[in-house]
Amino acid sequence: MNDVSASITKLNPKSKLHVIREAPQTLLPKLFKEWQVTHLVFERDTDAYARDRDAEVSKLAKEAGVEVVIKVGRTLYDPDELVKENGGRPTMSISQVEKAGSKIGDIPRPIPAPKMLPSPGDVKIDFKQARPAQEPDFNAIQRNSTESSYVSIAGPSGDFAVPTLNEMGLKDATTQHHGGETVGQHLLDEIIKDEVWTATFEKPKTAPTAFAPQATTLLSPHMHFGSLSCREFYWRVQDVIDKHKGKASQPPVSLTGQLLFRDMYFGAQAKLGWYFGQTEGNDHNRFIPWHLRSKLDEKGIITGEYTIDSEEAESWFQRWKYGRTGFPWIDAIMRQLRYEGWIHHLARHAVACFLTRGGCYVDWVRGAEVFEEWLIDHESACNIGNWQWLSCTAFYSQFYRCYSPIAFPQKSDKDGQFVRHFCPELKDFPIKYIYEPWKAPIQDQKKAGCLIKGDGTMAEIDGMKAYPKPMFDFNERRTICLDGMKSAYHVNLYGNDPRVLDGTWRKLFPDDAEGPTEGNNDDEAAVQNKKIKKVTEPELGEQGVDEDHGGAADTGGDLKSGDKDGNKRKRGKNNATLDAFVAPRKTRKTKA
Repeated sequence: MNDVSASITKLNPKSKLHVIREAPQTLLPKLFKEWQVTHLVFERDTDAYARDRDAEVSKLAKEAGVEVVIKVGRTLYDPDELVKENGGRPTMSISQVEKAGSKIGDIPRPIPAPKMLPSPGDVKIDFKQARPAQEPDFNAIQRNSTESSYVSIAGPSGDFAVPTLNEMGLKDATTQHHGGETVGQHLLDEIIKDEVWTATFEKPKTAPTAFAPQATTLLSPHMHFGSLSCREFYWRVQDVIDKHKGKASQPPVSLTGQLLFRDMYFGAQAKLGWYFGQTEGNDHNRFIPWHLRSKLDEKGIITGEYTIDSEEAESWFQRWKYGRTGFPWIDAIMRQLRYEGWIHHLARHAVACFLTRGGCYVDWVRGAEVFEEWLIDHESACNIGNWQWLSCTAFYSQFYRCYSPIAFPQKSDKDGQFVRHFCPELKDFPIKYIYEPWKAPIQDQKKAGCLIKGDGTMAEIDGMKAYPKPMFDFNERRTICLDGMKSAYHVNLYGNDPRVLDGTWRKLFPDDAEGPTEGNNDDEAAVQNKKIKKVTEPELGEQGVDEDHGGAADTGGDLKSGDKDGNKRKRGKNNATLDAFVAPRKTRKTKA
């Protein structure tokens, strides 16, 4: 915002970004009258909350006789037009986006930035501020002092300046990444200079372990905050590709393909609205009986709270969030996310798979909420869509393909430099043990100055640095999750099924199936779970993995099993026995 304001002042020293501290629903009707406004121009936003807000603002403008002009620029295509040309359905694959886009026409080129700006008129404000409600404060966890940016309509200094972190009571930034159009344009310029890299870029071939610098563009935060136009990004890349004499990469793995992925998720959200961000009521989201399921309000919308049906799952979730799982690759990623606000897309895949179908069997919404809290490039449509993809509840269905927390990172970082940087307590471990430090003999642990002991809540144990033991046996948990996914796919429920909405889905699963399947509701499942005890502690000596190390492929963008709206589901050879699968056998737990 400071960069925008400076750019405005550069074009006209008498002008700047004018920040007025009040919600648009109460502020704009007063401004329409005070400033004798004739036109209101804003960018279309198809997020569920934004639709409701903009509809209210447009209604107020119409009542005041103000003409509303809405422009599309946040995406390559208008998401509503994508849905329209996709037969009124949400876009659930890249091929659907490309087909619908061909009907819409060419992606518009961005218009040049203005060379001058007129001086502002009389911008006096002679009315009282209506302060927005302070609760709920979704950013409370990020504050270390009182929020004061709304002390007056013109801000604490009375100059309508851009709010500071101090005014908002926010903690100091820990990330090295900076925003603003100047930075965004510079990053894009540097990328475009390397014509071969730009023309031949393939996202799946980039290294998730690369840092300082990262292996991808890091332009996603700039597109989110509007400091870089996605259409400018698209056309500058496409112009390079058109001139490239060699073989160029193609969507969906190319740079332009990544922007089509982005549009795919926006199209899905545009159609599904509030329900896109949850399972319940979402007719395109497959129902899985995850642990830590969301609580709903009287309208059936998630509240941000969840039921703790399993204290074990809650512990796993918290350890996952704060990088204390005992699996260095997972912990390094989550620590990078927490402190930098950004992680590589394959790193996002790895931790998402681990939390949901590849380890913890925790509701994907819990992970999406953590990403929403910490990502500097958080885009609700993309974040939600990616979590559904990686949990195999929508967009992607090959749940048997999991990321190994041990084998996968070694493909690009055999020495474990990424882990050594973000988990510095492990920096002196031998290469042999960097991804499996629990296997190191005690003498090697002491030599490295770090004991593999405890659950991660203590930085030191017995006078030495400590790193936690793995919180479970990965092979065991992967098998349990795989069995649970097979069972859920066999039951074949989607979020809008009446049995999902009224809780009778439990009748379709045995009580000992993975997830809160006991009793008649989540509360009863939680009570039953407290009666469950482990037969044995997991064996942590061997963690060999025989799964597909490639992880969830993102080279096609199409559901291998089709989508909910009538497209034929194909069954590959690896899941040919799903129809005969009834329920997984469980030997892991017993009732007291």
